[in-house]
Amino acid sequence: MSSLQSSALARVKPSATIAVTAQARKLKAEGRDVIGLGAGEPDFDTPENIKQAAIDAINRGETKYTDADGMPELKAAIVAKFKRENALDYTAANVHVAPGGKPVIFNALVATLNPGDEVIVPAPYWVSYPDMVLLAGGEPVTVVGEEKDGFKLLPDVLEAAITPRTKWLILNSPSNPTGAAYTRAELEALAEVLRRHAHVWVLTDDMYEHLVYGDFEYTTIAQVAPDLIDRTLTVNGVSKAYAMTGWRIGYAGGPKPLIDLMRKVASQTTSNPSSISQWAAVEALNGPQDFIPERKAAFEKRRDLVVSMLNQAAGITCATPEGAFYVYPSIAGLIGKTTEAGVAIDGDSTFAAELLNAEGVAVVQGEAFGLSPYFRISYATSDAVLEEACTRIQRFTASLR
Repeated sequence: MSSLQSSALARVKPSATIAVTAQARKLKAEGRDVIGLGAGEPDFDTPENIKQAAIDAINRGETKYTDADGMPELKAAIVAKFKRENALDYTAANVHVAPGGKPVIFNALVATLNPGDEVIVPAPYWVSYPDMVLLAGGEPVTVVGEEKDGFKLLPDVLEAAITPRTKWLILNSPSNPTGAAYTRAELEALAEVLRRHAHVWVLTDDMYEHLVYGDFEYTTIAQVAPDLIDRTLTVNGVSKAYAMTGWRIGYAGGPKPLIDLMRKVASQTTSNPSSISQWAAVEALNGPQDFIPERKAAFEKRRDLVVSMLNQAAGITCATPEGAFYVYPSIAGLIGKTTEAGVAIDGDSTFAAELLNAEGVAVVQGEAFGLSPYFRISYATSDAVLEEACTRIQRFTASLR
């Protein structure tokens, strides 16, 4: 009997971050005292003016189909945002809107990849990048950004990874899972490599753009290297900065021929993003932005708390990230140790499982992001919860022998 599952789907794994969050919910429902640090979701509520814009849209009867890849009002707001914040000159014809950032990326990959096409995916990577490439028929090529290099892709590593079959390079800054962000100089150095390889397109995932800390200056690669704009897809969305994860609106700016192909994919799959969510996104982009610095300051305080407490845990070292709301601590100092129950810590998957079992703290193993032995913590929750979670992690690591 033939398999029900397609060969394309058989190539991919379920999302590890979603799996960890689901496991934490399950244990909580069973009565366990569990702190879930797996989900990349702000704990802040969607601002009131954005929610009111959605309510107003419902009351106006804005509940019909829109264009497949976004209504004109939202595209106009996105064009204005790119100009205002990134110095990028797009028109509505250069904009694609989808039900979240993930469908934007998937639409681009499905629209452009043929069997054998390669996509360079720097690790540590967001868990979905390699699997979306596989599902679209391409081949992910993993290149590692070492911790000593700030978890960032170096130009010589990029140069060595490019082949005649390379179709895309995926960049994510600030990064999920490490929080690493590329400086203007670092992006320019990567652009120098890309100029020598005109067949390589760039997909830059800027979802955490507004969450950078200290005096870090955020830039995106098409802004730094405008000569690459005709082969760059600049992906963003309202999920993180505006606390709108459940509203499901992602968007991108790119060259019209690519946008036309992505619209074709959307027209035969999702049709259009929710009309109500689109009107909320219009208000998010056009409305007051004053709450963003306030929330950014709260995230920066949380980052500093978590980094400090993790570096006080036996066997753990934790770098200070430039942005996003994640840290990516190393457990190299714990490999080979044994839990009180006699389980050997042989890697980050075992560490994460035993931490959840012993202390009820759910984290995501580094293996899921392509670089071990690390784990990811999302600090998008309250200071009190983070302090308790880190105290439990300290207790767990101190108990290892």
